[in-house]
Amino acid sequence: MLAPQMSPTNQLIRQRDGAGFEIPEHSEFLGTLIPRITCGPVFCSVLLLLVFTCIFILPSSAPFASVYSSLNHSPKAHETDIDDRYGDLDSRTDSDIPEIPLSSDRTPEILKKALSGLSSRWKNWWIRGILTLTMISLFFLIIYMGSFMLMLLVLGIQVKCFHEIITIGYRVYRSYDLPWFRTLSWYFLLCVNYFFYGETVADYFATFVQREEQLQFLIRYHRFISFALYLAGFCMFVLSLVKKHYRLQFYMFAWTHVTLLITVTQSHLVIQNLFEGMIWFLVPISSVICNDITAYLFGFFFGRTPLIKLSPKKTWEGFIGGFFSTVVFGFIAAYMLSKYQYFVCPVEYRSDVNSFVTECEPSELFQLQSYSLPPFLKAVLRRETVSLYPFQIHSIALSTFASLIGPFGGFFASGFKRAFKIKDFANTIPGHGGIMDRFDCQYLMATFVHVYITSFIRGPNPSKVLQQLLVLQPEQQLNIYKTLKTHLIEKGILQPTLKV
Repeated sequence: MLAPQMSPTNQLIRQRDGAGFEIPEHSEFLGTLIPRITCGPVFCSVLLLLVFTCIFILPSSAPFASVYSSLNHSPKAHETDIDDRYGDLDSRTDSDIPEIPLSSDRTPEILKKALSGLSSRWKNWWIRGILTLTMISLFFLIIYMGSFMLMLLVLGIQVKCFHEIITIGYRVYRSYDLPWFRTLSWYFLLCVNYFFYGETVADYFATFVQREEQLQFLIRYHRFISFALYLAGFCMFVLSLVKKHYRLQFYMFAWTHVTLLITVTQSHLVIQNLFEGMIWFLVPISSVICNDITAYLFGFFFGRTPLIKLSPKKTWEGFIGGFFSTVVFGFIAAYMLSKYQYFVCPVEYRSDVNSFVTECEPSELFQLQSYSLPPFLKAVLRRETVSLYPFQIHSIALSTFASLIGPFGGFFASGFKRAFKIKDFANTIPGHGGIMDRFDCQYLMATFVHVYITSFIRGPNPSKVLQQLLVLQPEQQLNIYKTLKTHLIEKGILQPTLKV
């Protein structure tokens, strides 16, 4: 383990805007061996490896194999009992699900002509490669355009993913001609987005809201309005129930809400991560992209051993190669991005300039620190210390999740597509499928990054507290001022005012 060389005065891990929280001291032995800054990455990496072991290694061992065998080969009498008890809940099986029409090939004609002499395997490889480079180039352009454009990109991707999933439900059950299904689905999407984005406006645009009386009303009663909108949709659903189709309509109601949970909630977390600093948005997303690309390349050229039945084309060689490539990529990307304020500073809205700004004094998380090397590395590298950004150590945990657990989002999507006998969610991107096919792993990553930040990184945010104070009434502000002054005098930070 690397041990940081820190001065005695540098014992406070400072967070954004100079705020921080104090980390409890380790024992004397651990204090010399494990740096405090690695607590989060080490904990997460060990936990992820344990989960991975439980998923892939333990089920193949003898004791667990017998348990799995008993579960998969239960007596017929037991199966009959289950069927008798629950068979009437849903008489439909996977074979009863109607075939969804295959999407048309949207590959540009110029690419078809240029690759006409290649086999289907290599033709697909070139199409995926060209479109991948195109999408990455467009992504770089949007990053250059700033945080607001990234937020619009996240919103656009969310809406398109929702559309693809809802369209599958509509096509599968279109023969039943369910009333209001698509209308209510989009209405609920509007309601949930209104709730989440309203919460974001209240948190990060308080000074702007304070100047606009109409917005003050909407923010003050935001949650009540959101709930009233949802209740209206709920009542509309109840009124749309049709005899003999009750069960199917409730299926679709649940379908819509699960889709909202997958798309809207996760995209909201992506935007929350973006407000913490663009680096918390770019490194996780680019790690998932890197793992997707390198796993595909390793699997394409070296893949021999199938990884999981849900995705027959996934191989162990691609999975392992993608893991090591992603960890190295994340470490290097963290080093490159940590140099620039544009990427590391929290995204904040400045009412005086009416725009988003990324200007701050970078916290110690993004300042180079010297770490002493373990003895065996000193002999190999012939140096005593190495300079790293602390965020690089955190990037190891992010990359580990992206390469070990992130792919399970893709496996989940593969199972979903197999259940409905489709190859891709849509044909939006030639060679790749739909938008959801490209972002199935990103949603898991967004949740993990948000949990990671709140658990190991985020401390008190003075700027957010100040924004909340500014919207209070003058009497409330004065009471807080007096209370804070008294507290600082009692701690000896301020001198008491002498009365003449």
